[in-house]
This record gives sequence, C-alpha cells and structure tokens, in this order.
Amino acid sequence: MAQNFRRFTNNNVGITPVTSFTANSYDTVIGIAVSNILSTTVNVDVYINDGTNDIYLVKSAPIVPGSALQVLDGGAKFVMQSGDALKIVSDTAASLDVWVSTVDDISS
Repeated sequence: MAQNFRRFTNNNVGITPVTSFTANSYDTVIGIAVSNILSTTVNVDVYINDGTNDIYLVKSAPIVPGSALQVLDGGAKFVMQSGDALKIVSDTAASLDVWVSTVDDISS
C-alpha cells in the first residue's frame, strides 16, 4: 500500500485552540513546528484530543521571539487514530505559525 505524505499549516494561532490536523484513519505525525511570529516570548500548548481527553505533548512551553519549537525531534513519531485531533494554542493572540507533517493511512 502506498503511503501519502501530507502537510497542514495554520497562521496567526492565538488564545483560541486551533485544530491543526484531524486523523481520518491510522495516521502518523512525523513533524510539528511551531514558530513565534511576535517580538515577545509566548507560551504554547500542543495536545491531542481523543474525543474525551486532552493529552499534552507540550504544556506552557516558552518560545522566544524569532524562534520555533520542534515538538517532535530526533526521529520521534506518533500514531493518531481516526477522529483524534491535534490542537495548538498560545497564551497570546495571533502569535504562532504552525506546520504539521503526516503520513496518511498507515497500513494496519
């Protein structure tokens, strides 16, 4: 079965949680980059909602001006099931740009 690489982006993410990606099968997240687009430090939460619970990948992680947080590094990956939603939120309005890379529909 062929694997399909996908990317999802969000601009100006702020104090309202944004769903960056929702799994539609067994999908693998292979990269998450969250960039601070402001001139002040912001704090970010990145989490997965499984339909019932919020499971945090990072909580209140500071990102200094002009830099980015690589949520997955060192070759780390994780699998999301259909309906799982990857969410991003900041403590500051319109402060983040987000890039998510996935592999769609992993064979079971």
